[in-house]
Amino acid sequence: MSAFGEWTTAEGLPAFEYRAGPRPWDPIIDPPSSRHWVHVGNRRITLVADSDGLTGVWDEHLGCRWITERTGIARFGAVSSDAAPVKLFGPNFFRVEVGGVERTVLCPEGEVPWVLIRVEVSNDGDGVLRGELTEEWGVRPREVNLEFGPSRGDAPPDAPVVALEHFGGDRVETTAGLLRVAVALEIPPRQRTTAWFRFGLLDGPADPAAVYEESLAGLRKRLPDPVSSRAPEVAVEIPWHAALLTGAACADGVLGGHTLNQGSAYSFRHGFNGAARDPLQHALPLVHLEPDLALSVLRNTCAWGSPDGDLPYALDGRKQPWTQLFRPSDQNLWALWLAAEYAAVTGDLDAFGSSVPYHPCHHADPVPLAENLRRQFRFFVDEVGVGEHGHVRILNADWNDLAIKESGVDRELMIERGESVLNSAMAAWVLPFYADLADRLGDTATASEARSRAAGLQALVTMEWNGRWFRRAHGPGGHVVGDHDLWLEVQPWAILCGAATPDQARALLQTIDETCRAGSPLGARHRWPVPEGTQGQVWVSVNMTLIWAASLHDQDLAWDEWRRMTLHAHTAAYPDVWPGTLSGPDCYLAPDSDRPGETWALPDFGTAMQAYPVANLHSHSQPLLAYLRLLGVPRFGVRA
Repeated sequence: MSAFGEWTTAEGLPAFEYRAGPRPWDPIIDPPSSRHWVHVGNRRITLVADSDGLTGVWDEHLGCRWITERTGIARFGAVSSDAAPVKLFGPNFFRVEVGGVERTVLCPEGEVPWVLIRVEVSNDGDGVLRGELTEEWGVRPREVNLEFGPSRGDAPPDAPVVALEHFGGDRVETTAGLLRVAVALEIPPRQRTTAWFRFGLLDGPADPAAVYEESLAGLRKRLPDPVSSRAPEVAVEIPWHAALLTGAACADGVLGGHTLNQGSAYSFRHGFNGAARDPLQHALPLVHLEPDLALSVLRNTCAWGSPDGDLPYALDGRKQPWTQLFRPSDQNLWALWLAAEYAAVTGDLDAFGSSVPYHPCHHADPVPLAENLRRQFRFFVDEVGVGEHGHVRILNADWNDLAIKESGVDRELMIERGESVLNSAMAAWVLPFYADLADRLGDTATASEARSRAAGLQALVTMEWNGRWFRRAHGPGGHVVGDHDLWLEVQPWAILCGAATPDQARALLQTIDETCRAGSPLGARHRWPVPEGTQGQVWVSVNMTLIWAASLHDQDLAWDEWRRMTLHAHTAAYPDVWPGTLSGPDCYLAPDSDRPGETWALPDFGTAMQAYPVANLHSHSQPLLAYLRLLGVPRFGVRA
């Protein structure tokens, strides 16, 4: 049982009834807090609901922007109660009930830039109940753009007009300030009445009751409804993850398509959308659930880039390319993978003939999606390239942003000459898959080169087996990273790309089970032994590939690792920790740490996932993708 409440069903959907009183926790770089919150949304806005009964609205259409934060309340003057409010977090709504007043704030389906508010007032007495119902929202626009340390709270230069409307009554609007509308109610004995409001960027007339019912029905229809004897948790968690993942999408008013920002501290606190690999990775399970959204995210992320095929590390809070911090060497691989998976599952080759723009800062003409991807392949081959051992260059990061720092090699030398076995192994799997797509699109030359390069990389990864695991990277002067310690992120890709023989794969999985997974209720640690002076970390994106690789050789281990990834597992291990109850960060701290079940913090750099430890899309997309791979969807196996 969670210390915060329990799962239930509402409106035919999974929901969580929050019952906890104040439970303080430490954000590390902010003052202690007792607030707990959840993000839900549609394809345009995000509703942020919290344990105090307040809400915020986020809109990334033009950049990282709050329309408002921690506001929204209904008051009915004639009703009072000493009872504690009942709070319900739903997959696209938030409900608070107290003293006969039930208020539900819902994100309508689609690209609707406002929230719908239903307030129901009950009269349980014997006389007529009269009073004024007031709906109140504070509009506090704030742009978040590369902020590290204390939040600045700057308003965007073009703050939109925000409106609050009572359907059939008053409408008020402002760019900043308090909005309030009121309606007089007269409720007969033993009856209930309903008032409808909406708040946000209002965009035309609507029938509120129809929007409410159609949105709930539409969500129920599009969410998966799985059953598994091996993991009963799927019945609640798979539809929940699918709702929160798709609810984080936002129609992009600058680049087109939809962005799927990984969120959490990166976006909502620091104000950037990155890395580019993340929206691509988040969209992978959507290929099988909502392929139109997956394609839209692929097109959007490809549009971040430049005509030479380079993808920037991130977009800043104003949707401008941000390249100053990291220059990873893996990002093109994720675009090629998502494109190939989309084509393999849907058969939609026409999508690759449609034009995709480049970021406006490049003043370049759009090209067909197929050409954009071909240029990304060329950038990966010609610009990222390989080092003296033939492995993919690491640049200043690969997947692991701190790989250079933790390699033990001089930073500048490693950036110039370092090589990533991880990205060689990933490329050895991705490139043949992309080659299949290139063949279908008639680009046989690219297909042939992609297969040839993949074969060469696979052969090199094969040679990195040290008898227990695969090495992680090479530095100049014969320096080898990961010969004496196990770096988890490379191991699943070595299995998936075919570099490991079946015997090696089974032995490797056993080693991982006995080391990285030992005593860790949330899944495998990404390093073993845990480096001295650091804290063991569990990264859900790495453990997704571990589950996938294990499913090919050890189904029991694979299912057990997936179950450790669940919200239920986190609640069982750490019932008093809110992150992991309904949503989570990109990484959990392992039992070795001084804050097990929480997440990382780098206070010296003014950043801490612990300060915004929920609403990271890895915590929702990776359980979905891992579950699909456990089911063999699609039937991708190890490369020969």
